[in-house]
Parts: sequence; structure tokens; C-alpha cells
Amino acid sequence: MQLTDRVHWVGKIDWELRTFHGQEYSTHKGSSYNAYLVRDPGGRTALIETVWGPYAREFVANLARVVDLSSIDYVIANHGEPDHSGSLPELMRHIPKVPVYCSANGVKSLKGQYHADWDFRVMRTGDKLSLGSCELVFVEMPMLHWPDSMMCYLTGENVLFSNDAFGQHYASELMFADLVDECELWAEAIKYYANILTPFSPLVTKKIDEVLALGLAVDMICPSHGVIWRKDPLQIVRRYQEWAANYAEHQLSVVYDTMWNSTRRMAEAIAAGAAQADPTLTVKLFNSGLVDKNDIITQIFRSKVLAVGSPTVNRGVLTSVAGLLEEVEGLKFRGKKAAAFGSYGWSGESPKVLAERLAKCGFSQVGDPAREAWNPDDEGLERCRALGRQLAEAAGE
Repeated sequence: MQLTDRVHWVGKIDWELRTFHGQEYSTHKGSSYNAYLVRDPGGRTALIETVWGPYAREFVANLARVVDLSSIDYVIANHGEPDHSGSLPELMRHIPKVPVYCSANGVKSLKGQYHADWDFRVMRTGDKLSLGSCELVFVEMPMLHWPDSMMCYLTGENVLFSNDAFGQHYASELMFADLVDECELWAEAIKYYANILTPFSPLVTKKIDEVLALGLAVDMICPSHGVIWRKDPLQIVRRYQEWAANYAEHQLSVVYDTMWNSTRRMAEAIAAGAAQADPTLTVKLFNSGLVDKNDIITQIFRSKVLAVGSPTVNRGVLTSVAGLLEEVEGLKFRGKKAAAFGSYGWSGESPKVLAERLAKCGFSQVGDPAREAWNPDDEGLERCRALGRQLAEAAGE
């Protein structure tokens, strides 16, 4: 697909992909591995990124239909993760002497994964690579989201090849943000940020400010996954600035797992109490044993307040809740408030366990952990509704 006079998209749309990072991230809408070929008329040719390893032979064969492989002068590896670099061994088998441009950490990553001693050229922020009438300008982006990450900018065409920033796991034959379903696009974009980039939000803000300070005109943003931003491309940059600033909407998410529906009844009472106290508050309930964890995490990211519940099992909590909070802790959400709740039969440790885990996640506590023995009666459900009203009040503060 030709994007500009100099730039072709030469990647792979993966319609079948349903999980990413092993089984850690759900990709309901598939994804794409975006690679870009930059050809300067009368000048040099650069390939930016490759695609995931299972598609290596297909990628190289398709690339050879677009360009004589021997005419590629430079390979740019903005990121060493296998979904970006997995086709490099197959490609370099055809063009072994072509230099590979990457960050210093990129050399470590690529050597560590592929055990190949290609002609690596280390690029640092501000370094330039001339293609003839235009240049690639490099910007290191360490920990967005790997230590080796970097971006590059094509002068003349004003195209930012943004690596994993500003992307989505979203497959579409349309390939441009202004052509796809806007609701789907933004749902996948915020999910991508919430589940992958949130821990690095301070770095996101710093790097965006650094790039904007360069005063570069940006006519197109080409990420490594999902669709390309060409109409008001900086709209996604503005969203990232917003998401990086302890983002929260006026929303309560109630997350629970249940054995015999006692904890479910508590969750529904908490939600009812909150909705009654503040009709403007968006209230959402999620059974973590049934609902995709990454979709729940996205809603937690969007929420000002959170309630998490589980019955007591072996003096602890159900595994779906425990696993979810393990991920939430690593994502380092900030500025959110939370409450714990749960039912029990005889020992009743789960609310305390959950409260401690929520504190480790960085959430400030609302009210006391709610404990209800066996199946909550009317008085017990009213106590849960009261907790919901407290959460609604906390959301309005």
C-alpha cells in the first residue's frame, strides 16, 4: 500500500490473532505488524521494521514483489520485540551485508534473540540517516515500552514512524484512522494504552514534550500496530497526553468473582447504592471469572473509583481476582480510590486480603472492607448499598 510518494506499507494484517504477549493480552479485533519501505527517488532505500516470525517467508516474498531486495540499503529496527523483528533472520539471509540501524539496547536485544552478528549501527536521539533528498531522524524512546525502543521521522514527507506508541491491536483492510469505525478504533487505542503503556506514563509525557519541542511538522503517524493516523494525526498524541495524566472518568467499576452468588449479590447492591446516590456516575459490573481481564483493566483505567470483591477461599481470594490485581499492581495506576468486599462462611479473610492488595496497587481506601457471612440478608445488602453510596461520594471529590 502506497502511503506517500516515498513510503509504502509492506506489513502483515493478522486477522486471526486473538492473544498477544503469549496469553497475556486479548486481541478481539486481530492486529497488524506494520513495516514500511522508504524509497528516495534517485537516492537510498530503507526498510523500517519487519513482521512477526510466523509470517517471515510470506513477508520477504511479498517485499520482493515490491522492491529488489538487493536494492535495500538500510534496515531500521526501531524495536527488538519478536512481533517487530521476527522476520529479520529470514530477511538478512537474503541481504546479509545490509546494515541494521537500532539503539544500543536494540543491539543487545537482537543479538540475544537471534544470535546473529549483523552489521549493527547504533543510533541515538538526534542522529540522522540521509536517504538522498530526505533524512531519517532518530529519537530514542527507552521503556516505551522496552529499553531498546526508538522512533524515527522522515523529513520531506513529515512522517513519524512511532514504533509501539500510538498504535492499537486492530486489524482493518482500510488501514487509516479516518476510514475505520471510530468507536472500535478508540476502544482499542485506550485498551492498548491502559494495558501496555500505563506504567510508563511519566515517560510518555516527557517524551511527547521532547518530540513536540523539536517543532517537527507531522503529517502522518505510522505506528507498528493497527491503523495509520493521517487526518489530524496529532489527535492521538493529545489523547496520550490526557491518558498519561492520571486519567479517570466519572466511573465506578465493581469487579468480583463469586462461588454461590453471595459475593455477586453484594456487588450488585454496591452498584445499586452508588447509582442511586449519583445518577451521573457511570457504574459497571464485571465478573472477573467470566469477563476478559484486559477489558476489565481498561475499565479500571477509566474509573475514578473501584470496588473489588471475592468470597474467602483457603483464607485467600479466588484466583481470577488475585491474578487481576497482580496485573493491576504492575500497571501502577495512580489517583484512584477503592473498596474491598466479600462473603464468607467461617473465617472471612478475603476483604482484608483484598484491601491490602488494593493498597499495594496504589489505591486509597474508601470505607471499611465489607464482610457478609454466608448469604447476605436485607440488612447486609443495605450495608453494601451504603458502601456504594460512599464510593459515589468519593468519585465526586
